[in-house]
Amino acid sequence: MPSPTAQVAAPADLAEVLALRTRVFVEEQGVPPEIEQDAADGTAVHVLSRDDAGRVVATGRLLLDGATARIGRMAADAGVRGRGHGAAVLAELHRQAVDRGAREVVLHAQLPARRFYERAGYTAVGEVYEEAGIAHITMRRPLP
Repeated sequence: MPSPTAQVAAPADLAEVLALRTRVFVEEQGVPPEIEQDAADGTAVHVLSRDDAGRVVATGRLLLDGATARIGRMAADAGVRGRGHGAAVLAELHRQAVDRGAREVVLHAQLPARRFYERAGYTAVGEVYEEAGIAHITMRRPLP
């Protein structure tokens, strides 16, 4: 079975991306729907991974702030977690950040995902805090 791949979402993919985020964040994790989507979705670089049936099963977005890239809204369908789709999305987000001149990336990791990000080269900074009712920690990673 080939490793999952990820690519930048086309405008036509955005509805599927947002549907996945709604399933993961709003339905599964209880994030209020009014804060799950925001104005940044219109300017973000969205990345997605599809399963063998062609369904969007993982996604994340990239926002640029000078030489710092901000990754957020990382979501994977419950049925594919641990199978490489999230790692493929994260790697493509890193490539997109480097291509746009970013020197480091920052994200707010949910605590259960901390080890996932550590395996990808991130270091936790600061204290644990609550965001949308979920414990998070800020994590940073330099880019080549």
